[in-house]
Formats: sequence, C-alpha cells, structure tokens
Amino acid sequence: MVNSFKSHNPLNIIILFVYGLLLKYSSFSDPSVPIAQSTDGFLYHTLLWYLKGVGANAPVIYSIIAYILVFTQAITLSNLISNQRLMTKPNYLPAMSYLLVTSFFPEWWQLSSTLIVNTLLVWVWERMSVLYNNSKAKKILFNIGIVLGVCSFFYFPSIAFVILMIFALLIMRPFNVTEWLVGLLGITTPYYFLFAYYYLSDKWDIKTFLPGISLSYPQFQQTIWAWGGLLFLIIPFLLSGYYIQNNILRMLIQVRKSWSLLLLYLLTSLMVPFINSTSTFTYWILSAVPFAAFHANTFFYPQKKLLPYVLHWAMVIFILILNYVVMHS
Repeated sequence: MVNSFKSHNPLNIIILFVYGLLLKYSSFSDPSVPIAQSTDGFLYHTLLWYLKGVGANAPVIYSIIAYILVFTQAITLSNLISNQRLMTKPNYLPAMSYLLVTSFFPEWWQLSSTLIVNTLLVWVWERMSVLYNNSKAKKILFNIGIVLGVCSFFYFPSIAFVILMIFALLIMRPFNVTEWLVGLLGITTPYYFLFAYYYLSDKWDIKTFLPGISLSYPQFQQTIWAWGGLLFLIIPFLLSGYYIQNNILRMLIQVRKSWSLLLLYLLTSLMVPFINSTSTFTYWILSAVPFAAFHANTFFYPQKKLLPYVLHWAMVIFILILNYVVMHS
C-alpha cells in the first residue's frame, strides 16, 4: 500500500477515496450530529442551522460532508507538497498520511468548524510558502489576511493564526513595513464588511460574532485509545525529523524555509485550542495538516521497506479496532 502511494499515478486518487472510507466506516454506520460550541463562529452556527432539517432525518449527511472535506484536503495537501517539491519526487503519501492522521480520534471524523478551517489553512500555508523572492508578495499577503479573517468566522480562536503569518514574513521576506500593513489590512477587511452589515441592518451586537477571549488548559477524555492516537501522531513525526535532517543539504533554500514554516504551523495549531478551550478533542484537528506532511517523510525516505510497512499497518489496525470500539460503545 505504501509503495503504491509513492507514485503520482492518478489511479491512486480512487484508491485513496476507498481507503479513507474504510478507515472511517463507523462514522457512516453510526453518524453523530455536530453541536456548535461557544468557540465556534457565526458562519458555522449558520451552516448547522441550514443542515438541521436534512440532518434530523438523515444524520449521515454530516459524515458525508466531513469526509468530502477530509478527502479534498488530503489530495490538495499532497498536490501542494509535490508542486513545491518539498519531497524529491511527486507522490500521494501526504494524502495517505492525512487520511490516517484524521482517523486516530473519533472527534476528528465529525463535521466541525475546525475541519472546515483546515480547508482554508492548507491554502494559506501554500501561499505563505511561495512568498520567498515573490514580486507579488503584497497581493498574496492581502489574500492570506482575508482568508484568515474568514477562518475566524467559522472558529473564532483561529484568528491566532495571524502569528503564523508573522512567522512567514520573518522567514520568507526581508522586513518591509508596507507588507506587514497590507497583511493586517487583509485580516481586518472581512471584519469591516461584517461590522458594516450589522450596523446598517440595525443588528449591532458585537457579542454575537466576537466571543470573549480566555486562555485555559483544554480537557479531553484520557482513554487508552486517546493515548494510542497520540503515540501514532508523535512517533512518525519524530522519525520524520531524522529523515528531513539527513536530506536537508540536498534541499533548496525555499524548500528548507517551507519545512521550517510547516513546523511553526504545527506549533501554532497546537497552541490555538488553549484559547477558549472546551472539553473536547475536536479542535486539535488543526494540527492534522502539518502532522500529515511530516509523517509522509517517514513513509517516503527509509531505504528499507520494513519500517514504513510495519508502521502503516499498525496504524490501520489501530484505526479499524477503534472503529469497532466506537460502534459498540
């Protein structure tokens, strides 16, 4: 299976689609109805309100939408990594890794505000990666800012990814005040139109779309399955650091900077759930994109096939057992 996804054969897209369905089969056989939390933005609340009628009769609609989002993100991530030549040859291992990573926790199988935000953040990271020596940096930064502003309308704490844009400017560009101001302008633009709409429609109540901000330790149910999922996140990530370090001298400067930015993406995504935290593991899915990108290296670089083979099938078996446990819990 791993060897199959090492090629960039378009047939792999069909295989990946079926592969992902098998990994998340219990989300379709026993679908759950998502419940918006206080940290979720008004666009997510609105989406659930529109889906409420269909979802009441066919809750599987939530699972279908969630899987379409996950699969689209997986293919997009894989294509972006190939286009930027972050690995020595194009392949679908990042897509395979993303489908695996998003299957480690039952909360990540469900439709959530952060799952929607991931779709936008994959594009944001790719745009940040091409800032290096780009003559159209101001345009790119403005668009990045707009998308980050829109992300906060689905999941308000995601506004913290402004930190990632600051990192991108520091890593990819020489200091330029104008570029920083353009990025800030992009972030505030969606809020300008939002405030104007609410003001002109006489619905001005800032608390309805800007919840308060607080920092606290997020809680989640610490089961053996949760710890197992965490181990499968961390071990391949640590191994990937070894393989990237071994190949870093062969990489172009832009590629090295992109991997550095991806690491900062991971650190930022692990920090965001501490803002207005809840007792669910759902919001940690923001870290799935960078984790999957790093995991792909662990499957790609080893010369001996045993490690990727054992690691892959250990993950698959863990996920399939987890599906069975969830169905019978």
